[in-house]
Amino acid sequence: MALVLLPGLNNLIEDISEEKKLPAQVVEFALREALLKGYERYRKTLYLGINQDPFEEEYFSNFDVGLDLEAEGYRVLASKIIVEEIESEDHQIALSEVMQVAEDAQIGDTVVLDVTPEKEEFGRMAATTTKQVLAQKLRDQQRRMIQEEFADLEDPVLTARVIRFERQSVIMAVSSGLGRPEVEAELPRKDQLPNDNYRANATFKVFLKEVSEVPRRGPQLFVSRSNAGLVVYLFENEVPEIQEGSVRIVAVAREANPPSRSVGPRTKVAVDSNEREVDPVGACIGARGSRIQQVVNELRGEKIDVIRWSADPVEYICNSLSPSAVEMVRLVDPEGQHAHVLVPPDQLSLAIGREGQNVRLAARLTGWKIDIKNSQEYDQEAEDAVVAELISQREEEESLQRQAEERLAAEQAARAEEDARLRELYPLPEDEEDYKPEAEEILQEEIITDGISKTENNENDSEVKKDVNINSDNHEDGTR
Repeated sequence: MALVLLPGLNNLIEDISEEKKLPAQVVEFALREALLKGYERYRKTLYLGINQDPFEEEYFSNFDVGLDLEAEGYRVLASKIIVEEIESEDHQIALSEVMQVAEDAQIGDTVVLDVTPEKEEFGRMAATTTKQVLAQKLRDQQRRMIQEEFADLEDPVLTARVIRFERQSVIMAVSSGLGRPEVEAELPRKDQLPNDNYRANATFKVFLKEVSEVPRRGPQLFVSRSNAGLVVYLFENEVPEIQEGSVRIVAVAREANPPSRSVGPRTKVAVDSNEREVDPVGACIGARGSRIQQVVNELRGEKIDVIRWSADPVEYICNSLSPSAVEMVRLVDPEGQHAHVLVPPDQLSLAIGREGQNVRLAARLTGWKIDIKNSQEYDQEAEDAVVAELISQREEEESLQRQAEERLAAEQAARAEEDARLRELYPLPEDEEDYKPEAEEILQEEIITDGISKTENNENDSEVKKDVNINSDNHEDGTR
């Protein structure tokens, strides 16, 4: 067969490469696969209406498409094995036929033949399949390149530019910084900051939250402005002591989207120093607040509390409730991490915060359940009685949980023991030393075929149908 010409093939590949931001070699590979699928469709249309379809899943595995960029065309090639007698014309070729052009040919050798159909024979359905497969392959290649480009980035914070808006999401252009073109990323509503002004072409620092591997339309990168990792990144870039390792960020608690509009975004950061002479809080705040102000500006005025971490839970809890003053911290249930914090009456609202935001963030930061109490009205005996009851309830729940887990483990062990006993009495085919999976599959096919043929021959005889089903069941029991 002659070469099938595709006028403008080189320009087509260049245009697709530029539009999809893919290398030309990737586009060529996708085009070859699409043309091969189109050829498969062309061959299958020849058998429409025929009962016996010879094409199995791997039928076309020996076919390939060769692109000729200089002549701007393509060929369909088939690798065939030389045999004495042909059983499959698509996979085999007779030795006598090959001997006419190659006298040294031998049985078992492989030859590559041109099986390209005429352009007029290709058909509309095959052409449509080629277009659809090409579009899908290009999307797959784009998705794969994005995954490879962004999945293993050492720096998860990117600079993003607003492109457009889709429903409540903001579609942004981001770059990995590896010299590759920008790709689209989605900033969902829940990951946006209430103080941000998302206007066209505005730039923001965003945290790369997820690289989706699920095929989907639209961006597969998901970024966030509310993630705590963005705060950590900004401090690392503004505080040299963190980069050097003398200061470390131990924990971050952030509420970027408060439940009420009357409450603004707020973050608490716990820091510690690896060197005694370095003040971790002062290093993060900077001279006259210059360093922390840069972080606040990037987060559009979000309130940030930097507190000193401590291994002593009492001191740590006191620090976490900054800027309120604390009189006393009682660890009423250390095992359950429950603490009572006593504050003066004039510090009560400050310790709790607007709508409980301050104490809520302090609890997240420390991992302790914190109850703010008025120091002048605190009744220790009554509070201890309440805590004792809570401890009793917790211990009872933990005991019930342990009992349930032990019961479940015992049931699983008993089930496994019973399965082992039954398997010893009635071994499965795969337990036998001479078991061959292929033999069982052939036997199952024979059983099914035999049952179907009997059913068809006795279509109106219900008794015979019943007998066939019984025979099939007996065969399966025997196999098992």
